[in-house]
Amino acid sequence: MEVILLERVAKLGQMGETVRVKNGFARNFLLPRGKALRATKENKARFEEQRAQLEARNLEARGEAAAVGEKLNGQSFVIIRQAGEMGQLYGSVSTRDLADVLTAGGFSVDRQQIVLNTPIKSIGLHQVPVHLHAEVEVTVTINVARSQDEAERQGRGESVLQGREEANLDELGLDIGAALAEAGGDQEL
Repeated sequence: MEVILLERVAKLGQMGETVRVKNGFARNFLLPRGKALRATKENKARFEEQRAQLEARNLEARGEAAAVGEKLNGQSFVIIRQAGEMGQLYGSVSTRDLADVLTAGGFSVDRQQIVLNTPIKSIGLHQVPVHLHAEVEVTVTINVARSQDEAERQGRGESVLQGREEANLDELGLDIGAALAEAGGDQEL
């Protein structure tokens, strides 16, 4: 199906272009969300009449997104989740969770604007892109930790997993060198 794009669509085209897309994509995504019109003679004429208004509206939306993007770009947000000793989360952090955290931080972000190919399933610092507008993308840092103290340590660049492993060995009283010497010291590993 041929459609006229009413706004820039990633990997498809710019506003005003007539592109050929699959029928389902047009019917289920582009047309209902007002991103395109069917490419008929009437719609082409209507688009040309409204072109100046659409371009002005797009420019205004891009300006607002750029203003929000300047404040949001590079920000860091903390999410506290339960996790195992090796840092594997018991659940996961999804786009909905990220949208809630960003909204609580004072930014109006919808979960569809957050680009997360796979859910976050481990503690640590994660770089997450946010598409505020088709032409405005920013990156935020998500600090997933088990506690606020651990989040602060991760923020400073410390490895919280390595510290726990060393602490566990010390708690058990294991000394690898002594264990090897006791087992027959001159053996190679």
